[in-house]
Amino acid sequence: MVLYTCSLEKFAGSPPPPLAHPCGRAAKALDDTGHTYEIKRVKGGRLRPWTWPSYARDRAEVEKLSGQRAVPILVLDNGEVIAGSGHIVSWARANAPARAAS
Repeated sequence: MVLYTCSLEKFAGSPPPPLAHPCGRAAKALDDTGHTYEIKRVKGGRLRPWTWPSYARDRAEVEKLSGQRAVPILVLDNGEVIAGSGHIVSWARANAPARAAS
């Protein structure tokens, strides 16, 4: 699995929504439920005006995968794409990997 995030990656995932950062919230849910994943950081951001000139180019891969430029998105091993922190949190909780027996 690959989690596409902004440059903040796992930052500020613990506060409750809407205070939590979406990328951090998605990563925390995956961590808390025991998923193994790779983080792929993308450049740019809607609240960073200095990145706007290259925003489309920097987020082209995200847009190709999900039809949008916003992150976080989670790409599952089977190619399915889950967009948005709320959907990723729900998916992570509903699909927690089985724990190994001790």
